Amino acid sequence: MARETDWMKGTGEPGPLPSADLQMDIPHPSRMYDYYLGGKDNFPADREAAERAVAANPEFRSTARANRSFLQRAVRFAAEQGIDQFLDIGTGIPTAGNTHQIAQQVTPSARVAYVDNDPIVLAHARALMADLGNGPTTVLQADLRDPAAILADPRLLAHLDFDRPVALVLVAVLHFLRDEDKPHAVVAELLSALVPGSLLILSHGTADFVSPEVRDSIISVYDKATAPLVGRPRAEVTRFFDGLDMVDPGVVTVPLWRPTETPDEGADRVGIYCGVARKPVN
Repeated sequence: MARETDWMKGTGEPGPLPSADLQMDIPHPSRMYDYYLGGKDNFPADREAAERAVAANPEFRSTARANRSFLQRAVRFAAEQGIDQFLDIGTGIPTAGNTHQIAQQVTPSARVAYVDNDPIVLAHARALMADLGNGPTTVLQADLRDPAAILADPRLLAHLDFDRPVALVLVAVLHFLRDEDKPHAVVAELLSALVPGSLLILSHGTADFVSPEVRDSIISVYDKATAPLVGRPRAEVTRFFDGLDMVDPGVVTVPLWRPTETPDEGADRVGIYCGVARKPVN
């Protein structure tokens, strides 16, 4: 099999190329998310599915953008707190304002490891970013549902120093895990590998603010895609932070986490919860 360096120029050890089959006829959540954000790395099947989701809930586009803005604010916060290592799992198709771009604006030597299980995402990422120069940034192909394999990957261990604090970034990815995937246990296992002072940056979709009819329509759209969408209530999202010290303002909807501008009316009913928390220092 052909081999090349990681998806960003000059990073990491050689690894196998992902499959070139982009499954253009099947809606893909990462490409749908790219469409919500106004990107161009999507196909007709993705756009059609995304438009059905938007028809069910017209706030889908603004919600995706609010989530993206949260990611950027939270990563900047972490970097300004002195965190210079980031493990971003479920990165999706790269677009402006990725984790490495924000972190390295604050600390040019910040080290970022992206993890995604989907060769579609990796193929897009390599095509989009091959010609960009970046700081110490790498990517792994691995599955969030197998945290032990992620944590044992020698390329990750070579890239990040787990004897120092790491920011674990799980933004808009856990709602693609079903309950039987045990998402809370997955997060707990990942956190167990991090030293005190590390941060968890997390966002998660919810159906708390829509009717059952709207919820079912959106679920139906994603059931025909390559991954389901499992919105969880605030109490279930808050459980991901058990045992951690929450950073103010706690678990809130994405526009309300340390906004840089006055949030729009209805910001407290945007359909993604988020939070940032620190692993306690004993």
